[in-house]
Amino acid sequence: MLNKAERLLANFKELEIQISAPEVFADQSRYRDLLRQHKSMQAVARLAQQYISVTRDLSEYNQILKSESDPDLKTIAADELPRLKDEEQRLANELKIALLPKDQDASRNVIVEIRAGTGGEEAALFAADLYRMYQRFAERRGWKVEVMNTSEAAAGGLKEIIFAISGEDVFQKLKFESGVHRVQRVPATEASGRIHTSAASVAVLPEVEEVEVSINPADLKIDVFRSSGPGGQSVNTTDSAVRVTHLPTGLVVSCQDEKSQLKNKSKAIKILRARLYQQKREEEESRQAAERRAMVGSGDRSAKIRTYNFPQGRLTDHRIGLTLYRLSDILEGNLDEVVDALVVDEQTRLLEEASLVGG
Repeated sequence: MLNKAERLLANFKELEIQISAPEVFADQSRYRDLLRQHKSMQAVARLAQQYISVTRDLSEYNQILKSESDPDLKTIAADELPRLKDEEQRLANELKIALLPKDQDASRNVIVEIRAGTGGEEAALFAADLYRMYQRFAERRGWKVEVMNTSEAAAGGLKEIIFAISGEDVFQKLKFESGVHRVQRVPATEASGRIHTSAASVAVLPEVEEVEVSINPADLKIDVFRSSGPGGQSVNTTDSAVRVTHLPTGLVVSCQDEKSQLKNKSKAIKILRARLYQQKREEEESRQAAERRAMVGSGDRSAKIRTYNFPQGRLTDHRIGLTLYRLSDILEGNLDEVVDALVVDEQTRLLEEASLVGG
């Protein structure tokens, strides 16, 4: 582990030298890439430095116990050794986790798509609940939320909402939210008090720059139409809504929230770019998953990731068997305990796989 820590620190220092080179600064694309690498390595480099320092202290105190004749120095060394050993073990464990393969998209902003599924109006109301939950979670973390497109349901819910979230390590925190979310509750219109089960789907897409996913304008079919939906002076008066079809893949994105046709088109292409990138990401993940299964066995999980049970005030994440009885608090945006548990689960799985593959 000491050799790994020293190599990591050397690589980090070399990266700092590269960033300060004039020829690198002249190439803005490369400069941004190196800055992103530097930011992603800062925490682990700091951890490596601490581990190296403690390891050296431990070696010095062991040497004192072996060769020093001064009894007072030996007593000090003997007293310090247990603490240093514990510290070394703690830092070694943290460094192992920090050195696990990183999601290349961890630090990206995201585009989130929520769609009502089975359950009619109740599903649409649940989709709106999920949006508010993520909105409040983002606000608590100081992230920015921008709505890109909405399709409202008659009873005040949402058939669909697409929104962007920007901030620090957004994708790393929210990537586990993709999947089918199920709700169990008594609808306001249910006179007999019978519990209904509805669902909504969530897709969390890493946001990408234009230079990262190039879209040929010739591959796009652009249609404009009049916005539909509740309220607004511009609704049904101008052809401001935009539908973009990507002909090679058949992907279709519509945006109508802005009064400006140009802004709607820009947002639609931004969403399209994220979906195209996600396709590539999923293809690569499928290939890696197949290779991993061949080495360590299958770990496939159901698409139904979570259940929100209102009568019991219970949230259950089916992927990790986590059950919490504070549903109302979670729906207010206090998702940290759920998110942190999913991060730890991923780290544990990666450590196990690394051990199996390495051993």
